[in-house]
Amino acid sequence: MRRTASAGLGVAVLAVASMVMAPAASAAAALPLSGFGDVAVDSARQRVFISGGASSNGVAVTDFSGRVRTVVENQPGADGLELSADGTRLFVALSAGDGISVIDTSTLAETARYATGAGTCPTHLARTGGVVWFGYGCADGNWSGKIGKLDPAAAEPVQGEQQGAPRFQRAPLLASSGAAAGPLVAGQLSLSLSTVQVYTVSDGALTAGTSGDGVGAGLTDLDVTGDGATLFSAAGSRDRVEAFATADLARRGAYATRPRPAAVSLSPDSAYVAAGALTGDANDVLVYRVGGATPVNTVSLDSGETVQPRGLAWSADQRTLFVVTRHNNDPQPRLEVERYPVG
Repeated sequence: MRRTASAGLGVAVLAVASMVMAPAASAAAALPLSGFGDVAVDSARQRVFISGGASSNGVAVTDFSGRVRTVVENQPGADGLELSADGTRLFVALSAGDGISVIDTSTLAETARYATGAGTCPTHLARTGGVVWFGYGCADGNWSGKIGKLDPAAAEPVQGEQQGAPRFQRAPLLASSGAAAGPLVAGQLSLSLSTVQVYTVSDGALTAGTSGDGVGAGLTDLDVTGDGATLFSAAGSRDRVEAFATADLARRGAYATRPRPAAVSLSPDSAYVAAGALTGDANDVLVYRVGGATPVNTVSLDSGETVQPRGLAWSADQRTLFVVTRHNNDPQPRLEVERYPVG
């Protein structure tokens, strides 16, 4: 998925790239959630959405300073999040509710809920154009993970079994640039041999393309560049975030993180990549220019804080990086706000 709404890009991005400013951070603020699922940024309305995961029933809404404004409740197992192309709707995968809800990003009211079928456990979301794809499958160990699609404009909005021949042990993690033509990338999470499958998208249908296990073991996060040409992965068995061509999974670079990378997020213009790791030193989050040899910024979290898997997201103007963390073994997530992450 892309965790940032595209509205507001342009001159502001060029301006921040040319400024030299000292990074500024807020202290991590605890969120009123029992766990963490996903994070999405609505820059047009200056809001950050954080879901509570399979053990929660809510989505916390903060402003850009990290202050909690409200919690959208009655969202059973709120997990994957995805904004519509225009940023007016937030789609929420309800892994404990067998459905996908739609939240109006202005009023924060639920405006629709689409059932995905009993025992489907929709967990991860990614969008191509106006279609929202969902990785589903309850964690039963029976290789029941599949991909479905939600097209709110279609006569039959929800359709399952879109993945073709590939199978997944559990609900696959999904990532896309958001472009209608894709590609859509599906990743096998947390296995001793993680794999990724790349799909092309045409007329609302998926066609399986290249696949491979070069991402390593213990895959935790994926992101795709805006042009769809390059995939970035974070996997716990590595000491780096890696880049691969979506056409054939040829390697396209590596960015050192220390052991156990847990999160990766590309800036909205795909010029920078933020990489978070479960490290014990002060290099919790490293920001690189794509293709760069050394970080342009290093974020040190408070003592005991570590980056959550899939816990990084940018504002559209790239002036702010949002970092979802946890403190020691406390499952309650926290939100840290990093100003001027590219310097």
